Amino acid sequence: MSTGSALPGDPSEHHEVVVSRLSALRRASARIGTTLDEATTYGELTREAALQMDGTAAVLRGEDAPGAPYTAVRGDPALLPDAGWVLATAREKALSWEAGHVTSLPRSARPVLCVRLATGSDSYGVLVCARGAVPFTRLDAEVCILLADRAASHVRQAREHQRVSGLVGKLQSALRVEPGRPHPNLDVATRYLPAGQSATVGGDWCETVRLHFGRTLLVVGDVMGHGLEAAVDMTAYRSALRYTASADLPPHRVLRQLDEIASSEPDRRPATCLVARVDPAREQVAVASAGHLPPVVIDAQGAASLLPVPVGPPLGTGLGGYQSQTHRLAPSQTLVLFTDGLVERRGEDIDQSLHRLTEATFAADASPEQVLDRLLAGLGAHQAEDDVALLAARVQAPGQDSEAAGPHAGED
Repeated sequence: MSTGSALPGDPSEHHEVVVSRLSALRRASARIGTTLDEATTYGELTREAALQMDGTAAVLRGEDAPGAPYTAVRGDPALLPDAGWVLATAREKALSWEAGHVTSLPRSARPVLCVRLATGSDSYGVLVCARGAVPFTRLDAEVCILLADRAASHVRQAREHQRVSGLVGKLQSALRVEPGRPHPNLDVATRYLPAGQSATVGGDWCETVRLHFGRTLLVVGDVMGHGLEAAVDMTAYRSALRYTASADLPPHRVLRQLDEIASSEPDRRPATCLVARVDPAREQVAVASAGHLPPVVIDAQGAASLLPVPVGPPLGTGLGGYQSQTHRLAPSQTLVLFTDGLVERRGEDIDQSLHRLTEATFAADASPEQVLDRLLAGLGAHQAEDDVALLAARVQAPGQDSEAAGPHAGED
C-alpha cells in the first residue's frame, strides 16, 4: 500500500517494540465503532489516534469542501494545521486519495499526518494527526491507516443503517392508518405507543367501524412480534376486519371470519383480537375475544372493573369456537379496550397486572381522552416493553343520533 512520502523507521528492526505496539493497537481498534452513530465513531477514532500518536488528532469531514472545520478534536487544537491549508497542500502534492491513504506534510511547521477515511470509492473525510516535534514514522502511518480503515467501515455501516431506518420509518408511517369514525352517538378516543425508539408502528392496532342503526364496532388487535413485519400483518388484519364488518355480523362471527381468512394464509402471523359491538339505543355492548385480554368498564363513580368475556383461540389458528356475550353499557360508563402492552410487565403475573389496572381510579366526569391519559400515566405505559394500543368509548345520551331510531336489522 502506498503511503505517500517516505517515512523513516523499519519496524522489523524493533521486533519487541512492534509486538507491544500491535497488541495496544488491537485493543485500540476494538474501541472504535461501538455504536451506529457516525459522530461517536469519529470521536472514538480521534481518541485512539491521539493516544497512539502521542499528539493531537481530528477529523476533517468532506475533504473536497473548502473551509470545512475539524471535528472530534482530541488533544491540543493549536497543533493542528489550518484545515484549508491541509486540503490545498494535498491538492498541490497531487495526492491521489484513491490510490494511497497517507501523506505527510513536510513543509508544515510541525509534523502532520493525514489519512483518508474511505471504504472503496466512498470517502468520509480525513484523519489528521499532529504533534510538537517528533516526526511521524512509517509505523505511525500504518497504525493510523488501520484505525482509519476500521472507523470508515463503521461509518459506512452507520450511514447504511440510517438510510435503511429512514426507509423503514417511511414505510411504517405509510402503514399506520387512523381508526375510522364512529357514529356521533359514541364518544371515542384512541392512543397508540410503539415499543422502542425507532419504530412508529408495530403489530398493535385499534379500529372503529360504523354499522347500521347507530351501532359501532370497536376492535383492538395485537399481532405476534414487533417491528415492520408485524406492522405489515397488522394492516392485513385491519383490511380483513373492515371487509368483514361490512356484513354487520355479531362479534363472534366477525372473529370467525377473520380466523378463516388468516389461517388460509400460511405466512400470516397469529394475532389476538377483541371485538365489541356497541348499541347506544339499547345501551348494550356485545363482546367476543380471540385470545385477548378483557375490556374494562369505568362506572359513574370512576371505579374500574373487568368485563367478563368468553375467550376463544387467537386468530390464524383455524380453530374457531368464538362466542359473544352481551352486557349493559350505560351513558355514564366508559368502555376501554387495550392491548397487553398496557399492563404486562416482566416477571409479573398477568392477574396481578390486571389487578393494577382495576385499582386505578378516575374522575367521575372524566372524558374518554382523560381516561386514556390517566391510564397511560398511571400504568407507566411510556416505558412499556411492548406496543400499546387503547380505545375508550362512552355512549352519548339516547336519542341524540337520528340513526339510532328504527328497527334493529342484522341481529345474531
